[in-house]
Amino acid sequence: MKLQQAKRHQVKLRLGLSGASGFGKSYSALLLAFGITNDWSKIAVIDTENGSASLYSHLGNYNVLSLLEPFSPERYIEAIKTCENASIEVIIIDSISHEWSGKGGCLQIHEQLGGRFQDWAKLTPRHTAFIDAILQSKCHVITTVRKKIDYSMDRDSNGKTKVIKHGLKDITREGFSYELTVDFEVVNESHLVKASKDRTGLFMDKPEFVINASTGKKLIAWCNEGISIDQIKNEIENCKSIELLKHIYSKYSTVQNEIKPLIIERKQRLESLDTQLINTKDIVESPNTLPNGINSK
Repeated sequence: MKLQQAKRHQVKLRLGLSGASGFGKSYSALLLAFGITNDWSKIAVIDTENGSASLYSHLGNYNVLSLLEPFSPERYIEAIKTCENASIEVIIIDSISHEWSGKGGCLQIHEQLGGRFQDWAKLTPRHTAFIDAILQSKCHVITTVRKKIDYSMDRDSNGKTKVIKHGLKDITREGFSYELTVDFEVVNESHLVKASKDRTGLFMDKPEFVINASTGKKLIAWCNEGISIDQIKNEIENCKSIELLKHIYSKYSTVQNEIKPLIIERKQRLESLDTQLINTKDIVESPNTLPNGINSK
């Protein structure tokens, strides 16, 4: 455990778009994605909304992966991996609500397990793995979330029970928005959005606006500030000792998930090189013995 100076690294976006049905979440997500990549072919939509992603095919030649029920966490994870393996740059998951409340989603799985509180011990790790697949993806990820009206049963001053309307609530497990870089809420049918969370500082406390490609361009410019992953990869590749590798891994703590495979690969190559040097040294120090047990005499 040690303190280290804060450094800004280039990051992958984790964006959220929430809103009621018909408010333009899918369309806004596509415009955001194009602003980020400037290349429709590098965008993929994981579509759980009955083919709605294809309604906007006139925009460009983006990719669609239709995800049908059951909407288990594992099937979402498989879809994300499929997009990553296809060298996609921006993944749009439209929507993540089905993973929570759709057929074969977490709530239904919990009910099938018995619906008891202790059954969450089996299910929570599966949902967490789905969230981790989003957070640890090598792609930029945009998620859309459905909203529903939230009610509760309360007692008034006379002790009578009445239904209280609390507004709209995201249809996913509570707390997901905390993981996002920016969380946009689409507030009406005119596609106006506001930022309910914004780590970039670009949109918080600003007037409501309509998302377009320039929104994505602003976000990718913010992402690309600081040290790039390519620079870190080059530093790893040129590393000459395992001790220095450990230092690099510790230094770039915010991108450890991305650089860990590179660190391991370089470590294995250094260890292999050390083994070869030891074997060569043994041969030099024992001149009467040649490789493969051949005697020099």
